[in-house]
Amino acid sequence: MTGQRVLVIFNPKSGSGDSGLPVFLGLLRAAGAQVVERELDADTPMSEYVRDVESFHAVVAAGGDGTVSSVSYASRYKNVPLLAYPAGTANLIAQNLDLPTTPEELARVVATGHAVRVDMGEVEVRGQTQGFAMLAGAGADAAMIKGSEELKEKFGALAYVMSAMKQMNPKKTTFTLTIDGQPREFEGIGVMVANFGMANFRLPITTDISPSDGRFTVILMQAGNLLRLVPNIIDSVRSKLNLGDPLFAGNLETIEAREVTVAAADPFPLQYDGELHEETTPFTARILPGAVRYLTPSTEAELTT
Repeated sequence: MTGQRVLVIFNPKSGSGDSGLPVFLGLLRAAGAQVVERELDADTPMSEYVRDVESFHAVVAAGGDGTVSSVSYASRYKNVPLLAYPAGTANLIAQNLDLPTTPEELARVVATGHAVRVDMGEVEVRGQTQGFAMLAGAGADAAMIKGSEELKEKFGALAYVMSAMKQMNPKKTTFTLTIDGQPREFEGIGVMVANFGMANFRLPITTDISPSDGRFTVILMQAGNLLRLVPNIIDSVRSKLNLGDPLFAGNLETIEAREVTVAAADPFPLQYDGELHEETTPFTARILPGAVRYLTPSTEAELTT
């Protein structure tokens, strides 16, 4: 890595434990890299942090999923490999990229320079746009994240499980969608627009979600509660391991799309990449094909559920 310039953008407020970032930075410098550190603050737009990103050989986004997706979106189509350094609570983007967790292994990922080009999503609400790497959603998943906010500092990733357990009887409503120009209506507990397809512990949400095919997988959550979605995860694992046809059906419907607009009879908060936003439906999500190159030890095929 001698002479290579690495930009590190980090969120000092992410996570609740030691991410090993100082050790990681020390290893990069020991390998000869020129490391430039930029600490996020609430008053500076992300575009300012990546203003000269094309002058670097790699960029590291150190924080939670919100930090990673914000850096990714701000530097989209700049063709600079990006490491999603897991320094947050859930770090689902890093999990979907099958990244290691130790500073030593992460430094080796940067040193090898192996990257895969993947899609991003862009979500628009009331004329304002933001990016997401993993998924956006309205309904039960956003309500779960909202319920976890006050628990995260004390319980870490367990906060999401505790909040999910409270969603035994989530609100049902009628969702009205426009999927690639075609209208669709259904009654359910939520809609997820997924680019990556794995939940915690790399359990697939559903099958055949690829981050590199130029399309979203739109997931219509028709189950009566979140626990009823567990069989669908079991089906996804069975499919991944070639254990036979699905055993369960009816809780989820999946549709592929490049653009989707979601409206609901009852207003819902939104979440994208685990960050809760109080704006309510409607929202529009559109795919940004091949927008970012992520550093990862895995191949494109290995990142598909």
